[in-house]
Amino acid sequence: MRAADGDHVDFSGGTFNGEVIGKNVGREEHHHHYPRPEPAPGRIVEGDDIPGRPPAFQPREDLLARVHAAHAGVKGAAAVCAVIGAPGVGKTLLAASYAWDRQAAGWPLIVWIAAETEDRILAGLDALATRLGVRGADDDAETAARKARAWLAARTEPGLVVFDNAADVVPVRRWCPATGAVRVLVTSRNRAFGRHCATVEVEVFTPGQARAYLAERTGRDDAAGAAELAAELGHLPLALAQAASFVSRRHLTYADYLHRLRSFPLEQHLRSRAEDAYPVGTAQAVLLSVAQAEGSVEGARETLETLAVLSPAGVPRALLHTAANPAGTPSDPAGETAGPTGERLDEILADLADAALIGFSADGSAVLMHRLVQRVLRERAHHDDRLRRAVDDATRLLEAFAASIPYGAAVWGARAEVETLHEHIDVLYAIARPAGLLTSALMGRRGECGIRLAELADFARALPLLRDLLGDYERVLGDGHPDTVIGRYFLAEACRAAGRPAEAVPLYERAAADGERVLGPDHPYALANRYGLAEAYRAAGRLAEAVLLHERTWADRARLLGGGHRETLTSADKVASLYEETGRLDDALPLYRAVLDVRERAFGPDDPDTLTSRNNLANAYREAGRPEEAVSLCQSVLAARERVLGAEHPHTLISRSNLAGAYLAAGRPDDAVLLHERVLEVRERVLGPEHPRTLISRSNLAEARRAAGRG
Repeated sequence: MRAADGDHVDFSGGTFNGEVIGKNVGREEHHHHYPRPEPAPGRIVEGDDIPGRPPAFQPREDLLARVHAAHAGVKGAAAVCAVIGAPGVGKTLLAASYAWDRQAAGWPLIVWIAAETEDRILAGLDALATRLGVRGADDDAETAARKARAWLAARTEPGLVVFDNAADVVPVRRWCPATGAVRVLVTSRNRAFGRHCATVEVEVFTPGQARAYLAERTGRDDAAGAAELAAELGHLPLALAQAASFVSRRHLTYADYLHRLRSFPLEQHLRSRAEDAYPVGTAQAVLLSVAQAEGSVEGARETLETLAVLSPAGVPRALLHTAANPAGTPSDPAGETAGPTGERLDEILADLADAALIGFSADGSAVLMHRLVQRVLRERAHHDDRLRRAVDDATRLLEAFAASIPYGAAVWGARAEVETLHEHIDVLYAIARPAGLLTSALMGRRGECGIRLAELADFARALPLLRDLLGDYERVLGDGHPDTVIGRYFLAEACRAAGRPAEAVPLYERAAADGERVLGPDHPYALANRYGLAEAYRAAGRLAEAVLLHERTWADRARLLGGGHRETLTSADKVASLYEETGRLDDALPLYRAVLDVRERAFGPDDPDTLTSRNNLANAYREAGRPEEAVSLCQSVLAARERVLGAEHPHTLISRSNLAGAYLAAGRPDDAVLLHERVLEVRERVLGPEHPRTLISRSNLAEARRAAGRG
């Protein structure tokens, strides 16, 4: 008996279209894959959020020299150094300047990873694995991250990995390469890093650095005035940047600025709290710059407050532009516009950067706002009862971005976009939940994110997210709310996809009962839940119940959507596969044939659903003892996939393996051996010798060789 590949369970309800796969043992199943990346180039700079060089940048050569010295003193292991300091002193900019220095020195590898949480670290290493070409087709984020870490540990050429704004020692230590020629630089407020690696303490500017910065940034030759202003702001680089920008834009003297700063009514904008981590002067400087920008730049306030509730690691400009509407386009019944046009948005961002309220990544692709500026803006929004509006605006922005990310098989080609969505939803959710600002819209965006993670087989993140979300639905909206029903369905789908039918079945059954009562039996989610419950019954071995439920869903979809609708055909193919699985081949074969005929006419011969139907019918012919017909169909599927996807695409490899199985059933073991050898060679090279699909190929090849007498 040959080993069989499993498939990613399809989310083929009212919203999620997946691929229909038969469950017969003894064949490889077509399933969703992340496209194989191009080979890594010789020079790699990974991470869109490396800050760009700001105006009047102060190089702080003494600190750079200490970082160099800390790295140079480590032998026989990856060199790790932590840059430690309070908010606003310039830790990230120091790390960026070290990265620029290493780029100028010709280092072939620079990696920048946002490290606030372990999820962000995994996402960064996952992206690196993709860039390097070591990410396997079926890898989840953690598996890909391990491969990237191993690649770094084996490296003999110099390289730099920056873990920026790390909150906790444990995840950074877990994901740091232990060996290799790379140097690791960590930025953090957490002084516990000092117990595990060399540290460089970053303090505020010296008086001389502060005066030099102000003079260069403003063009004013007033050493005494600069010294007084710098002392007022505690020589904090972040606050000095706000002041210098304000002085330059308004053509003020330092004395003029000091007067405005000291008279700024901070208490009207922020509630004073004993635990405030930032100096009063810094908050005043930030809000003075904010007030100036908002008074002169239309749309500045909404843009600033939206950025303040998104990830401080950087917001891709592409995300911001996704929701940039033509002026006057309504985004809600009240007629508010969702945002400025794309061109106007760029103008707003440029003005805010001039005011030192935001920055850009080195390549200009991401907008960066310092965490301290974000906090001041959020507290002002809370004080002014505008935090809900900021959360709602950010939710609409992420909704527009999420609409551009596909579901189903296509999501494997949009993994980077899913990671971006996940990062910003996480940050926004963490702000909204303790403030009592969770809405159906925000929870819905979080659910969509969880479903996409599940479709990427990233269950380690998808399942906790969706369980947590269901608890929020129940607490905020109530047990019988329609969105709560849908949230329970989301979790059931993910449990089924993760191969946990024992957890999925009761969730589906509860959602089915509530869904038919709350949503109605013909609602798309009620149908999708019924479909999922049938698949969960099937996975649990309850085949008779699965057949009845799939037959009912097929009939309902045909009645509501029409017999040629994709979802109707998905249900029909599932019914056929269950007939085959329960020994009813005489019922399965004509149904497979009918579905294939409709798909070929409606969608074309090379449509993915059509190829799946052809594959399923071929496998059924093989089971029915009609190997020559199976061979013919498998050959056509393989030819189409080679033409459309390429010879080494994961789907093509599965088709080649299926054809080998058909050859073996047709008494052509030598042909089967040749095909299995080709599949094994590619999988060993692309996935590695121990990958589950490589092991399947090795087992299949061994069986074919035995059949050919080469045992």
